[in-house]
Amino acid sequence: MQEIVLINITGPDRPGLTAAFAGILARADVQILDIGQAVIHDTLSFGILVQMQGGADKTDVLKDILFKGSELDQQVKFTPISTEDYAHWVSGQGKARHIVTLLARRITAEHIARLSTITARHGLNIDHIDRLSGRIPEGLPADKGKGCIEFSVRGEPADPEALRAEFLAIAQELNVDIAFQQDSIFRRNRRLVVFDMDSTLIDAEVIDELAKAAGVGEQVAAITERAMRGELDFQASFRERVGLLKGLPESTLAQIAQTLRLTEGAETLISQLRRLGYKTAILSGGFTYFAEGLQKRLGIDYVYANALPIENGVVTGAVQLPIVDGQRKADLLRALAQREGISLEQTIAVGDGANDLPMLSIAGLGVAFRAKPLVKKSARQAISTLGLDGILYLLGFRDRDGETTG
Repeated sequence: MQEIVLINITGPDRPGLTAAFAGILARADVQILDIGQAVIHDTLSFGILVQMQGGADKTDVLKDILFKGSELDQQVKFTPISTEDYAHWVSGQGKARHIVTLLARRITAEHIARLSTITARHGLNIDHIDRLSGRIPEGLPADKGKGCIEFSVRGEPADPEALRAEFLAIAQELNVDIAFQQDSIFRRNRRLVVFDMDSTLIDAEVIDELAKAAGVGEQVAAITERAMRGELDFQASFRERVGLLKGLPESTLAQIAQTLRLTEGAETLISQLRRLGYKTAILSGGFTYFAEGLQKRLGIDYVYANALPIENGVVTGAVQLPIVDGQRKADLLRALAQREGISLEQTIAVGDGANDLPMLSIAGLGVAFRAKPLVKKSARQAISTLGLDGILYLLGFRDRDGETTG
């Protein structure tokens, strides 16, 4: 008669443990139904669900496992699994799975307690927990740390919007980011990433910097802020702001370009994406003069932005059509996906303003990065606590997969 037993083994990790226990099971022709292993701070937790012959054969196998565990300084526990419990476990196969990603400078017990309480309340069962971030050295400044824990959960929330709202609330309260994604084949099969430029790839709004140089900084900054919050039509606000730049010397553009700083993690993210074969693009409501400079610096594949007409060495204040606004960004994302021969599910869009929402909403993964409140609330995913390279964690990459500190 066949019997099912769960074998749990815990103790100091060392080479050869799996081989030792598997070798004992192999001699009895035991069938492996499930297996899992984790090592935390050199301590092993190893589980094997097996099916074996009952009676004396089973007793001999378990006795040998117990003796080997004692010899290797391991604690061994045997749990019989009933036919009903096994059938219930099998029936869970194929049920919806999601990934919950927790990101913070430092991850605390409260973060995990609050997150896991919410998942349980919405009927989601945590099957697996994994640390994606690297080991944090002691003494590292708090603002330089980078932590990421990934939870694989099973089940389908009855009210996904309510779940997301709860995650967003504790993210704001605890200064963390929480992403909730379906665990699908597309998650690790994205091929194209498109970025807004201002306040996303670079740590500035270029048009505001130009306006300061032109002596109209406060006027333009106020218009920019209202447009990014979604309070003004982007095209109308863009025309108004560019008109205020009339007469600005072309030499000023070069001076400002030299002062622009990349956003934290931007260089690391782009280099990793290029290494992994992703295509990248800038879709910006800003200006081609600056976007093309970033393209050369970072190795971006495509750039679409607005021209800044110059005549006789000064900015004319005119606007060239078509203006790259929110709808234009979404249209460009569709066109690039078609050009690359991929589906929208295989695309990622990253931005911070209201004019980024159309492309964030149609991308397979839309990420509001250090975004305005309206954008953060409307986008499916948001990162505010870490740099741009935190996006790699949403794709399931670990720090050990490459240098993700930037």
